[in-house]
Parts: sequence; C-alpha cells; structure tokens
Amino acid sequence: MRVGCPKEIKNHEYRVGLTPAAVREYVAHGHEVLVETKAGAGIGADDSAYVAAGARIARSVQEVFETADMVVKVKEPQPQEWAQLREGQILYTYLHLAPDPEQAQGLLASGVTAVAYETVTDERGGLPLLAPMSEVAGRLSIQAGATALQKANGGRGVLLGGVPGVLPAKVAVIGGGVVGSHAAQMAVGLGAEVTILDRSLPRLRQLDDIFNGRVRTRYSTIEALEEEVFAADLVIGAVLIPGAAAPKLVTREMLSGMKRGAVIVDVAIDQGGCFETSQATTHSSPTYEVDGVIHYCVANMPGAVPITSAQALNNATLHYGLALADHGLRAIAEDRHLRNGLNVHRGRVTNRAVADALGYEAFAPENLLNVA
Repeated sequence: MRVGCPKEIKNHEYRVGLTPAAVREYVAHGHEVLVETKAGAGIGADDSAYVAAGARIARSVQEVFETADMVVKVKEPQPQEWAQLREGQILYTYLHLAPDPEQAQGLLASGVTAVAYETVTDERGGLPLLAPMSEVAGRLSIQAGATALQKANGGRGVLLGGVPGVLPAKVAVIGGGVVGSHAAQMAVGLGAEVTILDRSLPRLRQLDDIFNGRVRTRYSTIEALEEEVFAADLVIGAVLIPGAAAPKLVTREMLSGMKRGAVIVDVAIDQGGCFETSQATTHSSPTYEVDGVIHYCVANMPGAVPITSAQALNNATLHYGLALADHGLRAIAEDRHLRNGLNVHRGRVTNRAVADALGYEAFAPENLLNVA
C-alpha cells in the first residue's frame, strides 16, 4: 500500500502524522511511504531524515492526496484537504466530527473511509489512540491556566502554588478521566489545592488511592459543581463522551458566580466544549473574556509541544496503522476495535454517537464493508 503523510495546516499545528521512526516500520512491512516536503519540520525532522527512513518526498500536498491509498494525519482535514479525498482511500487521523457538521458533510461527499483515532477502542474499553494526547492536554491545561491567571494576561494575579504564608490557588477539575487525572497531577505538583469532580464513584475511589489524599474528590451534582466552580481560581473542563458532543456542564449564568479574573481551560473543546460560553481558539489567539472570566479553548493544545506529542501519538497509532496498511478494509472488518474507529465509509456515517449528534442515520460497519 502507498501511505501518504501531508504537512499539517491547522493554525500552529506542528505535529506530524508519521515520524521517521514510524516510516521505518511501514517500509519494513513492505509499504511505500510518501511524505510531503517539510511535513516534519515542527518536530525537527527534515526531509533527509524521512529519506533515510525509506520515505519518498512529495513536493506538493496534491501529490500526497492524489497518489496515497491511505492518508495518515494528526488533526481533522481542513476544507482544502477533504476536497482532495476520494472513494477507496483510507483517512487515518483525529476527526472529532460530532461538533463539526461541515467536516462531516465534506467527508461524506468524498466517499473516503475515515478512521478516527478518538473512537478506536481496546480490550479494556479504553481509547488508546486518544489517551496519549489526553495526557499531554491534561498536563498542558495547568501550564496554560497558570499563564492565563497572570494579571498581565487578564487573570486574577494568583500563583497556583502560593508561597509560605499565602494560600495556594484553588483548581477544580471537571472529569476524572485521563485528562482530569493528568491535570490534577500537574496542579498538585505545583502546590495548588485541587478538587476533582466526577460521576463515577469507582473512579473517585481510584483517584483517592492514586493521589493518597493530596486531592479532594467530589461526586458531581449541580450543587457540587456550582460550589467548586464558584470557589475556583482555575477550572479545567475534562469531560468526554466518546464520539459525542461534550455536555454543557457550566452555563453562562454560572459565570456570574465565579471570581473576576478566574480562568477556564476547556480541554473538551474538540468535542464542542463543556462550558456553554466556550468557542474554539488558536495558539496565536488562545484566550478571550466573558463576564470577567478568562476562557482558554485552544482546539489543538498538544500542538504546542509537537516533539513530545508526535512521538507519543505515533507510539499509539502505529499498531493500528500498520494493520490498515497490511490488510486494508479487512483489518476493519476483522477487528472490532478498529470498527469502532470507523466514522465514515463511502458516504455513510458508521459511528452511532456521531450520527446521533449530527442527525444522520447510523449504519453498522459490518453491513457496509465488502471485503470478500
């Protein structure tokens, strides 16, 4: 199979779908790899590194999309990219379709077979291709929040860890999954007072054990959420419903009860955000203010640390990517975890959560895959 890797074009997106190390693995499996020139510049990998790994360098993005049997990316395709996709081609990347009807329409019109990293599952019911970027985003959320809290950036002027004789900042983390636990880890490490809210009692018990009393855990009710959000200097939105749009847990009305200059970091923005006032921002203009509350809603947070992120992402995606390259649609047909990752196939939506969010009929993948 010919595997193509274009340069990412989303605002300040420096990651790359294939690192040179990953290219070596595809080539070792007998595949041809075509990488757009300068695709790896953001991680310090020049064209010569890809050539040494066995790739051929494409001088234009058009060459990649026109000739590749499978396109491996990081972020969802932009309009000029989905216009180049075609039926019979596999797209392997993050999609986050639930809050993005325009992208969904573009993919459906193209006829492409689109496998979304964020809905591929594993034997434990986890999301192995989403997890590494959730780890990065969770940790980054505290760095971003701490910066936004500085007075010169519009924040309250509070140091997360405080100093001797001065109380630390209060951090509320909504959601105790991968993002939330890594955010809490960073906040605790900086000395903040941290509360994690979640609706899973088993998960709260697990977090109590993990942090050994260094964080407060609280079952998430409307009342508990209001109390913690109103008291917090920094609120991290870390809620995930796989494939679906994130629920709006913090309303516009609730902002009036928050401290002036408090900061919201909405890591769930890729799925539409879990704050009613969230709107996607970029690394070049990351924050805005609503009712005195600073919002940080960058939709590709891990792109700020591309060397770490690209390596972590490729470590996770390589196994399934090789399966797709080795076996094509048969890999999806024979592996239920890859089938869970299939979101769009030949003009049909195949993920129920995405279909429900966008108002499409959901088609069972096994009824659409013709691999006989």
